[in-house]
Formats: sequence, structure tokens, C-alpha cells
Amino acid sequence: MTLTGRLAASAASTTRFTTNVSRAAARASVSAGVVGGGSGEGSAHHRSSAAGVGAGASVTRFTTSPTVAKQQRFMSGYAAGPGTTKIPSFADYTKDRSGDSSRAFTYFMLGASGAMVTAAAQSSVHGFLTNMAASADVLAMAKTEVDLASIPLGKTVTIKWRGKPVFVKHRTQEEIDDANSVNLKALPDPQEDSARVQQPEWMVVVGICTHLGCVPTTDSGDYGGWYCPCHGSHYDVSGRIRKGPAPLNMEVPEYVIEGDKLTIG
Repeated sequence: MTLTGRLAASAASTTRFTTNVSRAAARASVSAGVVGGGSGEGSAHHRSSAAGVGAGASVTRFTTSPTVAKQQRFMSGYAAGPGTTKIPSFADYTKDRSGDSSRAFTYFMLGASGAMVTAAAQSSVHGFLTNMAASADVLAMAKTEVDLASIPLGKTVTIKWRGKPVFVKHRTQEEIDDANSVNLKALPDPQEDSARVQQPEWMVVVGICTHLGCVPTTDSGDYGGWYCPCHGSHYDVSGRIRKGPAPLNMEVPEYVIEGDKLTIG
């Protein structure tokens, strides 16, 4: 059945129910008039009819009114409409606690959340830095050890450190005195010899020319130190530039001397 048919059937049923209720109410009203008796035209008619029937006839009398069908309605305590709205109470669902207790709990939760976030951030940063750090083989190349006892007096050895050449010179006393007697004002890059060495007899410099990055030759040049044949830069036994286009002295790397062991890096 379609929706239109269902609506029509529902309307017809409602009409029949209303008609039946009206008829029952009318019959109840008529019966009440007959039972009342003693007054009015209805009572006289009823008595004459009873006399005409005779002594042997029985007369039916209504002692109670017939029951009229009623529709029971249940009224809600929360009626809709202006001024009839009743807001329910949720007092039974609330917690009995003071404002200070609630505030302390809130602060505790905020502090715990902040600590967790900080720990997570620290762990993430630590993991990132660990992944970015140099590997074990690279760290192994970061330091180079040299046995100084194997280098004769007055000689220079060349070793490899981090892919660059490093000159280690075992200087004589004459070379040390010559390096300390230089007039600093005459140097392109003034620097005392004592500021470039940890022990006077050992001179350690990175073997790269400060002009264009060439590798100078050892124990050569006008000052007995190093000489770059590419553009004619001359360095003394302290690795300081004395003549040529190079603007700076040769670099001194970080190193430590412990007895006869030299550790660079």
C-alpha cells in the first residue's frame, strides 16, 4: 500500500471512531431522561405505556448510566511552549569537591602533559643528532697518532690527517733560535714562534699553501722551511709566510704531545 493509501485509511478509521463515540454519548443522554421519571413529558409517557402493557408485562428500568469510552492522556512534566520549559537538575551527577582541589588536579595534569611532551621532544632531537653524527670509521680518521721517536733531528715527515697533508718537523736548536730572532714587524702575518708550538723542537703545520691551496715542498725556499713552486711563496721553519703572494701563515692543527706520541685532532 502506498503512503497516500495509508493516510486515507488512517483518516477513515479516525472518522469511524469519532462517530461511534458520538452515538454512545447520545444513547446515554436518552437513557438518563427515561430513568429520571416524576417530571416532564418523558416520565408521563413511560407511565402510560407501563399501564397499557398490563399487569403481566415486565418493564426494564436503567439503574446506571452506560459507560462512555474515554481517551486517557498522559501529561508530561516537561511541557513545551513559552514559559513551560523546566530545566532538569544534574546535581546528582556532579562531584562534591572544592575549587582548590579541582585547580590542583588541573595543574597536575598540565604539568604531567608538559613533562611528557618535553621527554618526547628530547628523544626526537637526540635520535636526529645521533643519525647526523659521524660514523665510527669517520671518527677513527679524525685523529692521527705519530711516533715522534722515529723522526730524526732536523728532518720533516708528512702524514695524512682528514685527507690533508700535515708536516711534522724535528727542529734543531739553531732553527729554533733563528725562528725566535725574526723581526715580527717585517712579517706579512706577524706571529711569534712560541705561539705556534707546544714544544720548541716540534713544529706541526697543515701542509697547504694559504695562497691557492697547493702543497709546498719541504726543507726548501729562501728561509729553510717550505716553498710553494706554484706561485713562489716562501715559509720559514715556523711555517710563517716570509715572501710571496700567500697572505697568511700555514695553519697549526690541534694536537697533543704525550712523551714520544703525537696525537693530531
